[in-house]
Amino acid sequence: MSFLSIEHVIKDYEEYRALHGISLSIERGEFVCFLGPSGCGKTTLLNIVAGLHFPEQGKVCCLDEDITYLSPAKRKFGIVFQNYALFPNLTVAENITYGLRGKEWSKARCNERVEELLTLIGLPHIAFRYPVDLSGGQQQRVALARAIANNPRLLLLDEPLSALDAKVRVTLRDELKVLQRKLGITVIMVTHDQEEAMALADRIVVMNEGRIEQVGTPESLYLKPSNRFVGEFIGSMNMLTIPQWAQGQTIGVRYEQVLVRPATEEVLVLPYTLVVRIVAWHLMGAFYRVELLMSDQSTQLYADIPYQHFLDQKLAEHSLVAITIAPESWCIFP
Repeated sequence: MSFLSIEHVIKDYEEYRALHGISLSIERGEFVCFLGPSGCGKTTLLNIVAGLHFPEQGKVCCLDEDITYLSPAKRKFGIVFQNYALFPNLTVAENITYGLRGKEWSKARCNERVEELLTLIGLPHIAFRYPVDLSGGQQQRVALARAIANNPRLLLLDEPLSALDAKVRVTLRDELKVLQRKLGITVIMVTHDQEEAMALADRIVVMNEGRIEQVGTPESLYLKPSNRFVGEFIGSMNMLTIPQWAQGQTIGVRYEQVLVRPATEEVLVLPYTLVVRIVAWHLMGAFYRVELLMSDQSTQLYADIPYQHFLDQKLAEHSLVAITIAPESWCIFP
């Protein structure tokens, strides 16, 4: 029995169909990311799981209980939004305990829970501050504490890190993973950031135009994408048509799998080797991204070369070089 099952869910809006028969199972304790471009249906699907929207067809079950039309309050799920949604007139402690009111929590128990949660999120001394006095990262941590205050059976995160600057986003991303493992809570997170999904998720659900393209671990999606959309959306991938290698098919190759070397006689006789021209390169931090042009003068491809290896090769702009692409690195698409 799956912890959560989504069965043949269809969602229509006035002018278009947002979800086309989505089916998915999620196990207890999993961290699952809904990943895709804007407008692909990932937030709509999250809202249906949360009970904020209802589908035209299909159902959502939690531990075999049909919760499709159950109110959000009765689902016992926690949710964190992109904009934090903290009450500006309430202190941090009051925000965290807001959802506990009317649930027979004594004041002493609420205070104890606030102290426990603020320690958990690494902000033990801010209970009596107001949201306006907090940074974006601190506000999002408080929103997370509020969402888990009542021990929800499922935590839903809607682009929770997208409003933060890059360094804070990475820090909070790491903290979120540690917190999820510590609590053992099941998490569904919506994101359009592939790096975020790869770093956090046990499984990623790649969505496009209201459909699921592929479900799998970060590693399986990166190494074995099921189609061109997944290959190009998860990481960076060259799409090459080389008839002598794969007649009538497209070869997908990750940038780091393109081996660039001087075009010596010894190298040029190696299998799966071509001569290309260097167009330009860009320093990306730990590696250089090299732009290459094939002999047909129209096909561009890219190679990622580690920083020191690039310097050692002493490559010259606009020079001819050899590239080797081993068949075991290919992803073949029709």
